[in-house]
Amino acid sequence: VQLQASGGGLVQAGGSLRLSCAASGSYVMGWFRRTTGKEREFVAAISWPGTITRYADSVKGRFTISRDNVASTVYLQMDSLKPEDTAVYLCAARRSNLLTGNYLAYDYWGQGTQVTVSS
Repeated sequence: VQLQASGGGLVQAGGSLRLSCAASGSYVMGWFRRTTGKEREFVAAISWPGTITRYADSVKGRFTISRDNVASTVYLQMDSLKPEDTAVYLCAARRSNLLTGNYLAYDYWGQGTQVTVSS
């Protein structure tokens, strides 16, 4: 399974970005983020075919995960961005259809996309 995240960039605090991850297959999809010196942090996950979602408390109400199964793409809409959201964002896929925020439970990882939020 090949995953490729895109859509990152530089944005001012309060702004928005939408990340995309091309991923074919009936997998649970998750978004994680990583900053220097820290382990991967769970952001959001979505079931197959997309009826159930889960969010980290730090992004709840600001981020929205969705998927377009025809286009084989998962999205992360990020609104009201804060400087502490700055990180490399990675998408991941899990063969099991149980949602989890544990990065060890994900089987496939893509390269990340950098998101930088300036104050």
